[in-house]
Amino acid sequence: MQAAVIYPQGGMPEYTTCPEPQAQGEDQVLVAVKAVSLKHFDKGRATGQHYSSSAPREGGRIPGGDGVCLLPDGRRVYGMGTTGMLAEKAVIEKDRIVPVPDNLDDAIAAALPNAVIGAAMALRFKADIQPGDVVLVNGATGFTGRVAVQLARHYGAGKVIATGRNVASLEELKSLGADDTVSLLQDDEALLTQFKQLQPDVVIDYLWGHSAELILASLKGQGGFTPHVRFVSVGAMAGDIIQLSAANLRSVNLQLTGSGLGAWTRGQVKQLFSTLLPEAFALAAAGALQVKTTTVPLENISTLWNQDVSNGERLVVLI
Repeated sequence: MQAAVIYPQGGMPEYTTCPEPQAQGEDQVLVAVKAVSLKHFDKGRATGQHYSSSAPREGGRIPGGDGVCLLPDGRRVYGMGTTGMLAEKAVIEKDRIVPVPDNLDDAIAAALPNAVIGAAMALRFKADIQPGDVVLVNGATGFTGRVAVQLARHYGAGKVIATGRNVASLEELKSLGADDTVSLLQDDEALLTQFKQLQPDVVIDYLWGHSAELILASLKGQGGFTPHVRFVSVGAMAGDIIQLSAANLRSVNLQLTGSGLGAWTRGQVKQLFSTLLPEAFALAAAGALQVKTTTVPLENISTLWNQDVSNGERLVVLI
């Protein structure tokens, strides 16, 4: 079979011939892969830079952790691989399969799950979003942030505010469910003033870094009773370390948590496959959840690996 293989001594994957993988037990199945989204997460795991993986020490590795594929009986599903998915064939886990609606194309079905994981798990399980909540999505102009804005609205948020640096993307988010936007291009004083006026119940943060510091500082109380604010860290695109005042934490009814691999329970992960992903697929198939993709062929993997996709799009490899 043909596959993309990344070697520890090289920076780019190669399009090459590999042995076909084999299912190891009744809980796995060999599938024909149709589409795989190319994410920072996949790149990090392939090179050992993500916290959940280690770099390959010898030989090559096929990257890609999930995608759209065909079961042996022809059914089209989304699945998570036990082997790399950027290949013509892969092995997936039978208990992590979600049927793909007939009217949902391969690219969208491949791109959507990672964003649902990064948005729905945070909103539903970590923030415990309630009808009427004011939700602030920090870093909403990226692919997952755009999905978070739409899902927050779908889950009953009373108001959704989006932050970002791309002015055009922020404006577009208003048509996707954002009631208001905040440009992160402003100086600290202006941002802090705006953040203090928002009074969010939920913060879904994809940036961390300085903007997260300002949001947390804006929540600081003055010794009286404060609302319960749920701040959920999902990403760290603006930096991994922040400064946080202890007085800040003591002065506000703040729940500070993260959403990612290791932060969820087994029951929550089961709900991802049984409820959250099927619901998101149905919304996308009906046009109620909108995402943008750029598609490329697998044979061009060495040139597209570091391709920059902007404006909240996701790169999808078609196989």
